[in-house]
Amino acid sequence: MSGSSRPGARRVEAVERAIAVLETLAESVELGTNEIARRTGINASSVSRLLSTLAAAGLVDLVDETGRYRLGLRLVELGNAALARLDVRELARPHLRALVAATGETATLSVPGEEFAITVDFVRSPASVQSVAQVGRPSVPHATATGKVLLAFGQVALPTGELRAYTAHTIIQPAQLEREVSRVRVQGWAQAVREREEDLSAIAAPARDAAGDLVAVIGVQGPATRFGEGPMHDARRPLIAAAGALSSTLGWVQT
Repeated sequence: MSGSSRPGARRVEAVERAIAVLETLAESVELGTNEIARRTGINASSVSRLLSTLAAAGLVDLVDETGRYRLGLRLVELGNAALARLDVRELARPHLRALVAATGETATLSVPGEEFAITVDFVRSPASVQSVAQVGRPSVPHATATGKVLLAFGQVALPTGELRAYTAHTIIQPAQLEREVSRVRVQGWAQAVREREEDLSAIAAPARDAAGDLVAVIGVQGPATRFGEGPMHDARRPLIAAAGALSSTLGWVQT
């Protein structure tokens, strides 16, 4: 690396403080200005100015109902840009295509985050009626197959308290969710039938690295009227095979 392109030793204090604010917000769902100041050791007025600047860039969001701040969706966009340069998407792409060929439904790839799994790639179903997959869309932990895989195999705690009901089929009791997640751990895959959207069903399985850590979640989803119990059951074998093949490529050896 030439001298002109080598990072300098001097740091910008304001940028370091902004990074500290973002890292602190990453540890919680929402935080107020004073709490961020207490945790970072930055005075409250400086934190307020930093938050205002970060909010203008979409890196944090002000929650009107609470007056607190949380990480902004712009960070997801930046994260996706970084993920686009990682090998996991390239490695998973052939498996997604194979899943679509085997099932006729849309195949998705998600990566675990602090609280949600985020869709980073997908291959659409060739059918005229398709489920909607979106890059950057978070998977609700208690109401999606991908989210349940994250709870079962990722470093994410089970949510507490009454859970949001997206449909009449959504699991809303923590005790029921705990039983569901335990079942996912044992069987190695998860399903969600009309739980986030009334006409959407999905199954998902984990992809792990050499350390056994969750790296990605491969899923298959489709309209519930077509992707019912029979087709879902038929899709499990190619899904688990795809997730296992990706895991093997990433260095994971099942014991």
